[in-house]
Amino acid sequence: MIASVLDTSIDSLLGYKSFVVSDYDQRYDTADYYWGITPNNLCYEIMKLRPPVKPLKVLDIGCGEGKDAVFLARNGYLVTAFDLSETGIEKGKKLAEKCHTYVDFFRADITDFRATDYYDIVFSSGVFHFIPPKIRDEITTNLKEYTTRNGIHAINVFVDKPFVAVAPDKDANRFRWTTGELFMLYHDWKLHRTEEVIFDCNSGGIPHQHCMDIMIAERVE
Repeated sequence: MIASVLDTSIDSLLGYKSFVVSDYDQRYDTADYYWGITPNNLCYEIMKLRPPVKPLKVLDIGCGEGKDAVFLARNGYLVTAFDLSETGIEKGKKLAEKCHTYVDFFRADITDFRATDYYDIVFSSGVFHFIPPKIRDEITTNLKEYTTRNGIHAINVFVDKPFVAVAPDKDANRFRWTTGELFMLYHDWKLHRTEEVIFDCNSGGIPHQHCMDIMIAERVE
């Protein structure tokens, strides 16, 4: 009722970044899948390091339309996945149903979410740039704390490079990382992969490039 009187959304009243929501809801509001349904290569690396020979709990942070979450679930993992886009979540549920599998999808903002359950695998691709620098340590510390012994994190982040032009969707609530910043947050874990790559992208219909740090780390004690 308050939102209606103020001619705004409930998300705005609760502090969600409505322009980000509408941006991705608009991208995902098609019959096709905006990012396709081919799984991220990190999913295959997860399967090599932690094959699902027993039930392993996965948290997919910023799952988009659910292609990676559904892929992992189809291969025997117990997957929980969240995203800020309601449209993305609904398409993820439809994809899971079509593939005869189940993913525990729910809607949340990465800046608000804090883990309270333990996971064997934490996965996130192309999402951590929505975390403001001042709370990156807090969020990664929480995720590390709620990871089982010998659990792994497979994460990539967009990195700022002066020779790589700013992406066309850059705005005030997207914060690129610095080279090696992600790796340093995991200095006390075993690092299986630390790599920096530059790749071409055509999202939004405008050709551009990204620089990305890719990491797979294992909790060892």
